Amino acid sequence: MKSLSITFHFFYLLSLQALSSADHGASETVSNATAFIRTSCSSTLYPDLCYASLSGHANAIQQDPARLARTAIGVSLSRARHMAAFVSNLSRQADHGADPRASAALHDCFSNMGDAVDEIRGSLKQMRKLVAVAPGSESFRFQMGNVQTWMSAALTDEETCTDGFEEVDDGPTKTAVCERAADVKKFTSNALALVDSYAEKGAN
Repeated sequence: MKSLSITFHFFYLLSLQALSSADHGASETVSNATAFIRTSCSSTLYPDLCYASLSGHANAIQQDPARLARTAIGVSLSRARHMAAFVSNLSRQADHGADPRASAALHDCFSNMGDAVDEIRGSLKQMRKLVAVAPGSESFRFQMGNVQTWMSAALTDEETCTDGFEEVDDGPTKTAVCERAADVKKFTSNALALVDSYAEKGAN
């Protein structure tokens, strides 16, 4: 009975050691991934925002620049979609308001945000197809060129969203739209910077 107890205790200690090693390995992997994300984000215009929005995806990203760019595009797509929905709701309310300039600006903004969403979605689809394409190949450069073009176009559309508000009197609607649009632009700008970085590395 005593020998059975000793044997059980021995294997229990071994299992604890194995679990501890696994936990340490997983922790080190996440630590390396977050360090990779922080370093990569330093090349963006908004590094703190970049790290804050992507570090939670460290397990999925690991130290893969393609996954990092895809995740950043996905985050910017989510932000653009929320912005489009927000402006859509405001524009429906504004149709019953007294300021035709605000109503027109909101409709224009919604149209631009809709275009941005389509372009970012197209970029994400293209990035997912790149999994089967060898970096440095002609196909890689062509497809990454598409991603860069679409992300750049999305950023332009997001910037255009608020142009119409220059003629609108200051107020809560104008402030809310301009502040949210500025926020969305930061995420798209960061995603574009990470896409550009991956395109440069993959082309060499």
